[in-house]
Amino acid sequence: MDNAADLRALLVSRHPLIFAKAPDEPRLMSMLRSEAQALRLPVWTWSAARGLARDGNRAQPNTRELAGALGFAEGVPAPVLFVLCDAHHALGEPAAVRKLKELSQEGTAGRTFVVTSAEAPIPQDLRGVALSWELRPPGPQELTDLVRRTLQDLGARGVEVRIDEAGVEGLVRSLRGLSTGEAEHLIQRAALDGSVDDADLRTMPSRKAELFAGDGILELIEADAGTLDEVGGLEGLKSWLSLRGRALEPEARGFGLDPPRGVLLTGVPGCGKSFVAKTLARTWGLPLLLLDPGRLYGPYIGESEQRLASALRSAEAMAPAVLWVDEIEKGFAAGGRADSGVSERVRATFLRWMQDRPDGIFVVATANDVAALPPEFTRKGRFDEIFFVDLPTAAEREQILRLHVSKRKRDPDRLDLAALAGSADGFSGAELEAAVVAALYRAYAEGTDLTTEAIAEELARTVPLSRARAEDVAALRAWGAERAVPAGA
Repeated sequence: MDNAADLRALLVSRHPLIFAKAPDEPRLMSMLRSEAQALRLPVWTWSAARGLARDGNRAQPNTRELAGALGFAEGVPAPVLFVLCDAHHALGEPAAVRKLKELSQEGTAGRTFVVTSAEAPIPQDLRGVALSWELRPPGPQELTDLVRRTLQDLGARGVEVRIDEAGVEGLVRSLRGLSTGEAEHLIQRAALDGSVDDADLRTMPSRKAELFAGDGILELIEADAGTLDEVGGLEGLKSWLSLRGRALEPEARGFGLDPPRGVLLTGVPGCGKSFVAKTLARTWGLPLLLLDPGRLYGPYIGESEQRLASALRSAEAMAPAVLWVDEIEKGFAAGGRADSGVSERVRATFLRWMQDRPDGIFVVATANDVAALPPEFTRKGRFDEIFFVDLPTAAEREQILRLHVSKRKRDPDRLDLAALAGSADGFSGAELEAAVVAALYRAYAEGTDLTTEAIAEELARTVPLSRARAEDVAALRAWGAERAVPAGA
């Protein structure tokens, strides 16, 4: 059911009190007036600045105070719709709360009060009486109408519009999740250079992401890390992701497939978990959103939960997308008593979202210390699968070295990569890359080129994590052997 149909059902049911969460107030007012007109309901609007007024008329005297406005409303014959704009501020007054409660409970048929605000908190005394409702982002048809109308207006003002029908559809997809005001703002912004064309379509996702930048909890990552084909090893994981990616095709839904929901990658640090997240987004042609759980926690009561909820709403607005939760244990580790339960509430918020999130967001969570996560995160169904990314085998080490040498514009066939891979037992992919980079630095300083010997020297100087923290790595591998699917299988 879309927003308009939802509102119509509420008004037809004659529910006496509705708290409407609507950051886009003009859009909500337009919908309310349209549905009220269809139902032949007169509309009265109250604000602390103007007082109570019927649409098209002057405000009634002595109605700027909410209690006075409600007293006047009591005498207005039903059926009628009263819209109380930002009335949650005035509901701090006991007299106003009590009057609104009495009017809602007395059961006058057809008298409906709608309290609007960006957050729509329901006072404790009105819970059980009031119904909470949220204005969802505009649907495809509403966005399509907006895009066409805005482009037509721009063309009438002399802006050159060079977008065909496919471009209009692409623009609508890019603007999903935004309010009508935000969507129109982005189109107008694209026209500042005097035209709207395919180049603006390509930059629309990054402009959209700027609206959700906030305090840095959610960040749009430029997917310039290549594709999954450039990931060394991890053939089992890459094969699994390739299969799941097919379910994103439009025909998959008709075949009976649900879109893939997410994967948890754990294992030895430096073995490619983050690189998989970056390359997956580009392989699937989706934007990559980074959720930094370490930035969630704020000093004020309720701030952390609000930050997370805001970030998740922003992620939904960017869908379809890949949401990368890097080092998930930093924000959702077990425990929480010492912080008055804040971390427990944050975990609960995230787990509820994981369970109920809409289609179109594929979560890639990475964890170096998976044992720190509570069992709710690793139970079946939370993620589609849990993979363990282990230290690379000799063949995988050779493949990783080949990729990094080629990436730096050197011919890998001129080097004895097999010998290097054999001498690098216990090295992670990140450590192998670091050895290649260090050898390049040394070669540049000495005026030579990259050689097998130079890389071998760097490998010999390195103490890999698998030896420096042997006990920790052994514990990780033991956990992965029992509880996860090998990523390299």
